[in-house]
Amino acid sequence: MEAMKRLSDHLATRLTELTRLRKSGTKLIGYAPGGYMPEELVYASGAMPVGLIRGGDPEPVAESAAYVPRFIDTFCRSQIGYRMMGGDPLYEIIDLLVVPITDHNIKTIADCFNFFANANVFRFGVPHQKDEHAFEYYLAGLHALKKKLEEFTGNKIEDRKLREAIDSCNRMRELLKEISLLRLSERPLITGREFVKLNHASFIADRPIFINALESINQELREKPASGPKRPRLLLTGSTLAMGDYKVLEMAEEAGASIVIEEFAEGIRHYWENVRVNGDLMESLADRYFRRRVPPAWFRPSRERLDYLIELARDFKVDGIIWYQLMYRSSYDIQAFYFEKLLKKELDIPMLKIQSDYDVSERGPLRTRIETFVEIIKAGGGR
Repeated sequence: MEAMKRLSDHLATRLTELTRLRKSGTKLIGYAPGGYMPEELVYASGAMPVGLIRGGDPEPVAESAAYVPRFIDTFCRSQIGYRMMGGDPLYEIIDLLVVPITDHNIKTIADCFNFFANANVFRFGVPHQKDEHAFEYYLAGLHALKKKLEEFTGNKIEDRKLREAIDSCNRMRELLKEISLLRLSERPLITGREFVKLNHASFIADRPIFINALESINQELREKPASGPKRPRLLLTGSTLAMGDYKVLEMAEEAGASIVIEEFAEGIRHYWENVRVNGDLMESLADRYFRRRVPPAWFRPSRERLDYLIELARDFKVDGIIWYQLMYRSSYDIQAFYFEKLLKKELDIPMLKIQSDYDVSERGPLRTRIETFVEIIKAGGGR
């Protein structure tokens, strides 16, 4: 697709453009992507948000061993490794790192960037349950973030600017959702790997250019005739799906399946909900990013996410689920145990649970397990 190529060309020069923006005085605000950091506040302050979402490489994981214990989540160790080894210039040119503290794994990113790299880090807390006290706590964190961004950039975050940023981010999420919903088709017009790469691009690309590209991609896909054989439909879920960590997507598609929907806590953007612009804008942000955000596995209770996954599986008519989690994310390990039983009861479809530490030696066994899983579904072991 022509729009995909234009977006790819833009991403290839994005680092150069961000470097130029920084030299001209624009602050680059990096953040750990778990769905709790409103980019709208960053845009409204005149700064540029940059999601730190790389993963899949074994070298940064190995590098992190000099700074953190092995039992920290693989994705979080990767973020530390990329920063310490200089594996990605994006991790070095950010002026401020914003870290919503969700659990000890994410907290470790903030601590290591601050302690070992002397980076400027701002933390705010994310509660582990949804009630009014938790909502007020999260909202207070957003107000603290707003104050920090105003002080750091020297720009006041006015309601007009914030509303413009909300409108822009809402439009981006609407387009991502529209494109994702095209996979409801019996023969999806976009592959899971293509959509996830689009999702990842949203963390780095220039917002107007990205929205323009999404509009063109959406139009091109709707004009594209469905083709190819009918494939087993899979839902991909788990803890984190990082930029560069595409092995499961590739293996599933090469085995003859289609990833038609995915749900992860980190590494990809949650685009299902928009900010409702009514009343106080800060409360509207907190409502979207906390109250209506599908909670990760470490929430109490965790049934909301499990019910959401069942709903997705039913809506997208999936034949099976691949649960892909990273090492040492115990909350997902526990939730997978309960979810497999719930899935059997509600939909009676199979689930494959796999785990990764970004080790190259994993690829052979993972490929065998995924291929076998897809063949079982093809033979009638799915829906």
